[in-house]
This record gives sequence, structure tokens and C-alpha cells, in this order.
Amino acid sequence: MEVLQEDEEYNWREVRLPSMIRALPEPDLERETGERRRGRDILIAVDHGPNSKHAFDWALIHLCRLADTIHLVHAVSSVHNTVVYETSQQLLERLAVEALQVAMVSTVARIVEGDAGKIICKEAERLKPAAVVMGTRGRSLVQSILQGSASEYCFHHCKVAPVIVVPGKGDESVIST
Repeated sequence: MEVLQEDEEYNWREVRLPSMIRALPEPDLERETGERRRGRDILIAVDHGPNSKHAFDWALIHLCRLADTIHLVHAVSSVHNTVVYETSQQLLERLAVEALQVAMVSTVARIVEGDAGKIICKEAERLKPAAVVMGTRGRSLVQSILQGSASEYCFHHCKVAPVIVVPGKGDESVIST
């Protein structure tokens, strides 16, 4: 996989989500003002792992509110690989339906080609979200320093939004900062 340079364009494909999600009426928020009426954009980085699902669930329960829009981003090695794209699309569709059922929020999904950390930071720059939520891979502190991780990269390089790294269930190796 070729590493994405900071100033380089990147490939991506929008995901067509089930039509029932787009058919929702706007929530009735007459008493709400400002940001609560417009809703916020929340970027959630997802993959096929259990810690990613745990971070997604955490964001739905603790962070999302009515009128927010969740932007799901999934980084892959190639958006032109049909098997990878279809598998990723199924994951994003399932998460979008769950977001609608649990938190009643709309969802936009994007499958992006490239290095996960850099892609998530680029998407955050494009969207200017209220927060970036992501899980950990469950590596020890030493392993993440030696091998690197997307959450570490985003934590240090994402300048437009706070990055919330949700530790996996029972993950005692993550140190809160």
C-alpha cells in the first residue's frame, strides 16, 4: 500500500445507504436554538474490529443527540477492489441502520483509500466536526509506539476537532490523557 502524502489527493467513494434513512423528516426542534437546532457533525472512524464497534456504540450512547449527523469513515487499501468495497458497504449500512434505531440520527458514510490516520485527519479537516471518535486496536503501549497506530496519529495531528479515543472493553493498557 502506498502511503498518502499530506498534500496529495486521495480516492474515495460515497456509500449509498438504505433509502429509509434519507426519508426521515427533520426533527421538530422549535424550542431549540443555535447549534442544537442545526445539529453537529460527528466523525466516527470504523473498521471491522470489535473495538471499533465499541467506539461506535459509545458515541451513539454518550455523544449523539437529536439532529446530529454521523459521518462514518472507513479506510481501505483500495476502493476499486469490489470485494473490499462491498464488505465495507455492508458494514456501513448496518451501522447506519443501528444509528437510526438507537439515536435517531442521520448518517453519511464514506469509504476512503489510504493510510487510516492520515485519511481520518483529512476527513476531519474537510468536515470540521464537533468530535472525531475512534477505537483502539488493543495493542500495548510499547506495541503502539513501535508499530504506530491510527488513533495515536490522529490524537497528535488532528487540529480541527477533539479526538476521542475509546478504549476497548476491558482494555487496561490505555492511559487517559
